[in-house]
Amino acid sequence: MDTPHINMIAPVGLDPQQLQAFINEQWDREIVPALERYIAIPAKSPAFDPDWVRNGYIDQVVRDAAQWLESRPVSGLKVEILRLPGRTPVLFFEAPATRQDDGQAVLMYGHLDKQPEFSGWRAGLGPWQPVMQDGKLYGRGGADDGYAVYASLTAIEALDRQGVPRPRCVGLIETCEESGSYDLLPYIDALRDRLGQVALVVCLDSGAGNYDQLWMTNSLRGLVTGTLEVQVLDEGVHSGDSSGIVPSSFRILRHLLDRLEDSGTGRVLPASFYCDIPLERQDQAHEAARILGDEVWQRFPWACGADHGFVLPMTRDPQQAMLNRTWRPALSVTGAEGLPPLASAGNVLRPRSAFKLSLRLPPLVDAALAAQELKTLLEQDAPYQARVLFQPDPGVAGGWDAPQSAPWLTQALDAASQQYFDAPCGYIGQGGTIPLMNLLLQGFPQSQFMVCGVLGPKSNAHGPNEFLHVPYAKRLTAAVAQAMAGLPS
Repeated sequence: MDTPHINMIAPVGLDPQQLQAFINEQWDREIVPALERYIAIPAKSPAFDPDWVRNGYIDQVVRDAAQWLESRPVSGLKVEILRLPGRTPVLFFEAPATRQDDGQAVLMYGHLDKQPEFSGWRAGLGPWQPVMQDGKLYGRGGADDGYAVYASLTAIEALDRQGVPRPRCVGLIETCEESGSYDLLPYIDALRDRLGQVALVVCLDSGAGNYDQLWMTNSLRGLVTGTLEVQVLDEGVHSGDSSGIVPSSFRILRHLLDRLEDSGTGRVLPASFYCDIPLERQDQAHEAARILGDEVWQRFPWACGADHGFVLPMTRDPQQAMLNRTWRPALSVTGAEGLPPLASAGNVLRPRSAFKLSLRLPPLVDAALAAQELKTLLEQDAPYQARVLFQPDPGVAGGWDAPQSAPWLTQALDAASQQYFDAPCGYIGQGGTIPLMNLLLQGFPQSQFMVCGVLGPKSNAHGPNEFLHVPYAKRLTAAVAQAMAGLPS
């Protein structure tokens, strides 16, 4: 449904029909081709491409986006590529206010760096191969979230074409988000005077519960990652000669993880990794679970066949599943070293095993303290006096709990959702991490936050077959434009 529902709550002077029609045309004619070029470039985040400077892919996608912005007919638009020494570049743009400038600004955020390739892409698809099928643009990074810079300026342009007054808009597009945004704070400090009084933050790097309504992200989990290593020997030895005497490094790893997680239920054990869930968030999780039902857990690509009811998630209760992925800690092992490929696995007791751990934390848990506690928990009293080391990755990411929304924003979001989706706005917590949110909340404590995105069911960010749902992105762009125009002066 590309034609919006007529609603009298739209800002004065805004024609929703024309707004959506213009945005649809821009997506089809301008944004999708730009994203196809973007997807084809392997602009992996520095954590996954240590030679990113020499390879030049990040510089290429930033230059391409900057040239696209400069081609748009937005009066007074300024576009800059900023480069602090030794840091990844940032794309900054500024569109002056078209209403009486009261100093307030809308900050529009996105990123252009990408996750690595991953395996398991379907035949005919690939991470650097843009493919459009059934309204979905497949390929790495289009949805997470290369589209953000293009959608942001299109929302501004759509308002300006209709002469709808809007506040000053600034764009901050970084290139190390997938590495933890460690370069971002220096840029924010350098740009603080130019950012001005940020009254509304629009972040397009989040997800959606479905593709049927506008979804706002009300919380984000924190994250501690690191490598847990166990070494028992200086070199591998014949397993027939040594097993039963020399303990397995893999078994010691399992033993250590039992300190952190109940392997039977997946429940994280230390009480300090939990927090009280605010009542408002519990109510919003209940409402989101009511809307989504079993889709909360059925949307994942279960190998055992969710369509036939054979799947066994950790819970079938939609509300508890929602809280598990947003307000409770969870452990994942995301990588391993010391294990040879199956074809090369001989009768050898290996000297060393290492796991990459990913511990998601509730939004209100201090991630830096959690990293210290995790290191102590895993390293103390090593079984068999084995050599045990847990090395947290730099830049642990704290979670984020959205500030209370002002009445104007709540009304504007619901009006926009009704206008372009014919359904009320939904609120949902996300299990992912966007470090910028806490930085901005600290730097601009009076700001309102519109955190949303296109990562809905099966869009599979970071995994194989990632796609951007183009019809949803078109409506989201229109909703962003209308909400921005609603910022009170």
